[in-house]
Amino acid sequence: MRNILRLFAFLFLMGLALPWAASAAPPTIPGRLVLKLQPGKAPSALDAVLRSLGAGALQQKFPRALAPSPERPGGVELRGIYQLQLPATVTLDWARAALLATGAVEYVEPLYIREPLYQPNDPMADSTLTDITTSQFYLKQIKAYRAWDITRGDSSLVIGITDGGVRLTHEELRQQVKHNYADPINGLDDDNDGYIDNFTGWDLANNDNNAGYDPTIVHGTLVAGVTAARTDNGVGIAGLGNRCRFLPLSIYPNTPTGVFAGYEAIVYAADHGCQVINMSWGAVGGYSRFEQDVITYAAVNRNAVLVAAAGNTNADLLFYPASYDHVLSVSGVQSTDQKSPNGTFSHRVDMVAPGISILTTYGVQDNDYIAVGGTSFAAPLVSAAAALVRRVFPQYNSDQVAAQLRQTTDNIDNLPANAQWVGRLGTGRLNVLKAVTRTNLQEARVVTSYFAPQRTAYLPGDTIRLTTDVQNLLQPVAGLTVTLTSLSPYVTVRQGSFVVGSLPTLGRARNTAAPFRLAVAASGIPLNTTATLRYRLTATGGFQLDQYVDLVLNPDYVVLDANDLALTLTSRGNLAYDNLAGTVGAGLTYRGSSNILSEGGLLLATSATRVSDRLRTSGGQSRQSFFSLAQATRQQPGPRATQEARVVFQDTVPVAGSRVRSVGVRVRQRAYAYAAAGLRDFVLLEYSLKNITADTLKPLYAGIFTDWDLPNSDGAARNVATWDSARTLGYAYAVGQTAPQPLPTAYAGIRLLRGGTPAVYSIDNGAPVGSAVRLADGFSLAEKFLTLSNGTARAQRTAGLPNGADVSQVVGTRVARLAPGDSTTVTFAVLVAPTLPQLQASADAAASVYATLLPARAAASAAGFNVYPNPAAGRLRVELPAQFGLATLWLNNAVGQTVLKQTGVEKAIELNLTSLGPGLYVLRAQGANGLVTRNVVVR
Repeated sequence: MRNILRLFAFLFLMGLALPWAASAAPPTIPGRLVLKLQPGKAPSALDAVLRSLGAGALQQKFPRALAPSPERPGGVELRGIYQLQLPATVTLDWARAALLATGAVEYVEPLYIREPLYQPNDPMADSTLTDITTSQFYLKQIKAYRAWDITRGDSSLVIGITDGGVRLTHEELRQQVKHNYADPINGLDDDNDGYIDNFTGWDLANNDNNAGYDPTIVHGTLVAGVTAARTDNGVGIAGLGNRCRFLPLSIYPNTPTGVFAGYEAIVYAADHGCQVINMSWGAVGGYSRFEQDVITYAAVNRNAVLVAAAGNTNADLLFYPASYDHVLSVSGVQSTDQKSPNGTFSHRVDMVAPGISILTTYGVQDNDYIAVGGTSFAAPLVSAAAALVRRVFPQYNSDQVAAQLRQTTDNIDNLPANAQWVGRLGTGRLNVLKAVTRTNLQEARVVTSYFAPQRTAYLPGDTIRLTTDVQNLLQPVAGLTVTLTSLSPYVTVRQGSFVVGSLPTLGRARNTAAPFRLAVAASGIPLNTTATLRYRLTATGGFQLDQYVDLVLNPDYVVLDANDLALTLTSRGNLAYDNLAGTVGAGLTYRGSSNILSEGGLLLATSATRVSDRLRTSGGQSRQSFFSLAQATRQQPGPRATQEARVVFQDTVPVAGSRVRSVGVRVRQRAYAYAAAGLRDFVLLEYSLKNITADTLKPLYAGIFTDWDLPNSDGAARNVATWDSARTLGYAYAVGQTAPQPLPTAYAGIRLLRGGTPAVYSIDNGAPVGSAVRLADGFSLAEKFLTLSNGTARAQRTAGLPNGADVSQVVGTRVARLAPGDSTTVTFAVLVAPTLPQLQASADAAASVYATLLPARAAASAAGFNVYPNPAAGRLRVELPAQFGLATLWLNNAVGQTVLKQTGVEKAIELNLTSLGPGLYVLRAQGANGLVTRNVVVR
């Protein structure tokens, strides 16, 4: 991990671009999770599940955190947050499912690593600009000199620099550090704050008191110089903070045991008196409730102003921590106020500041300087300005300081050079003079948005209610109105006005009685569309402020939730999620449970080298065999079920001599969910498979892979996977269920309802090296083929006994041959139930429903061919057509096995069905004059 961070730092320092991607998630600390207990729950509630996971002891992250105060609504409790270390054999997804299943945990998340944001200028490129690299031109640009006539700050105002280590001996910085005189360096924790000898900041990444210079990451020294370089010392530069001090907090590891600690540093800074905290680091995406909790704690509980760099992406995207609530997001501009070439722009940016050729302390020596660029150095200018504002307006809380800075910027949207970024550079460019002199300003804001129903994405035709909290931060306002407008053609605002009226300073209002009402277009929405809504706040006297909130529309998946299951189906054959990270999709839940299927999807094969799927492979990657031909759509009600889904996808057609390892099949998937009593525990998945190659596929294997995570009563996720041959049902169950109230997700499985010869393969995901199938090192093509082609061999029917394990299973079928252009249909039921008898009953109900509501087409029909009663129980009467001749009757089960045969039938016969289990059967009559078939349901 240390080498990775140093590589990133090196790339930044060399001016090399990093491949930011809006859909990417930042890296995480290996094996480490952070969780938050539900209010009133004790850590001991997790003892059993921690033992089952083999995890280390829980460590309370912030035991000395300040509790929320009723005087400042919106605070957060950090003392319920813990972290734990997992063994290398336990996946984060598995542990998350087990912990959430206890009901004692509010959230479980990985710990993200956020990188320093440094993008240096090429000094030679700026050599034609007079003094641009050798002077602090930007101080004039932001009116700093005149602002210093009003205030030069105060040594009691401390800015927390959460960054790389700082060269504390630099001539511009050594007298600007805020020391902790209550804890001198003597080997004791004199101030009883949990840190020994934290006299000069703290290294949170390596857990020591050395926050000094690190030659591999000079970023911290650069940022500190912009904010707090000493003034009036006759050398070098002047930091905008002037007399304000800074607290060095190192967040990047330089020891083998160190880990990124940006958010721990925020809490430390807030707890140790920093009135402003600077964060010149971050990453695209990776929203985290833990990180938002930390931000909220610092801003609300501890009243600190948080300022973050918006990122050097030159893209419109969310960048964290800058995009969290309670953070001033700062992008960059050039000396002409034109947007910096690489500055992020978005509706979430609050303001901009100079970010090109910023002269600052370098730190390789004690008296060196360098001109650098990037939003990393725009943010500390705003942090320093925030400290000056706090000096002039000591009565302001952190949100009011942020409002003061936003409302005193110089608008730059009217510059022709910024025309393409209008509305995405915040309120304008920092003006420190206005910030410390203007009074009688107004700013009311929407501070919270509540969508109902609450979803990660909305489907065509959805209707939405939106409730908002509005707070007035500065001077009292009158005639305040919030108007909601859709900036997307795919969302219509049906009720978009909230008349607030008058609000005093720090007053709040909510439109609970008359929420905004929205409607999503019924059709024509491109996949994964982001729709932006605009809040426009206006008040008497000319106040106007725009804020924005986004919705994701028409996701490339649908959720069937008509009954007790809520199952995600993607447009490319996956179940639960469209990606391994589990961020695209709603998973599989049952009666409001947490997700119980970490990965699932269709698996096709003809040989060990021709396999098609979008399941895991190796190195944390997934195969991408299938591509969508038609978006997943949901119909409610459907013609045959309460909800129906349609998906069309295919893989690549293999070409002789190519390296393509696909099968060559087009898939039409249909799914059915029912809301009626007795039908609420399953979803039917029907796949029509068409051979699109020029050769006969013989045989063709098809199956469903499922990696179940079923929690047991003590919260652990110890599972067993097994096989019910009578029902062709593969299922998993949680070991250690406690009667008489088992968890509702104790049993889950896949039943093969229609197809060829059944197959099952149960997998212990933690199987030792040398096992035939070992998911710990990936899922190879040969392993996938083995799971499909091994039939129902006894050795592969069960996994996880006797104590339970992390298990997966493949339930499949073998189609003997499929000619070019021909199609065949295989059908499965996805089932969840609290008990085995209920799971079996639901499996039988699924077979019955599929037989009666989704009948297969008869191979032939003829007048006089009657089969009754149907559904049948006990006996079945069969009447053959006239002149049919002597016939042979076969009764086959749903997977093609003959369970009853009768020869020499002339005209009518009664068949005894008492020995047969309930389900779908196919009756075939072959006579001298033809063949007739009929579906039969046995109750």
